[in-house]
Amino acid sequence: MEDEVIRAAQARKGSPFLNTAQAAFYVGLSHRTLEKMRLTGGGPRFRKHGRYVRYHIDDLDAWSVGERRDSTSDRRDAS
Repeated sequence: MEDEVIRAAQARKGSPFLNTAQAAFYVGLSHRTLEKMRLTGGGPRFRKHGRYVRYHIDDLDAWSVGERRDSTSDRRDAS
């Protein structure tokens, strides 16, 4: 886990792109959850660089802001 933190911090400095494990740590989810979200939708935007999936930090931040709620009973917008 600490290795992922270090790698995510280094990626933030050098490149805005994170792999699935780094992106999952960045938003506080498991990498399996992000993988499932890629298949079902509703997760953060991602990019394919060749055969590699990459998440841009700005896309992760934008997705996180869109997930903001005022209470647990708030419904997700249908946008």
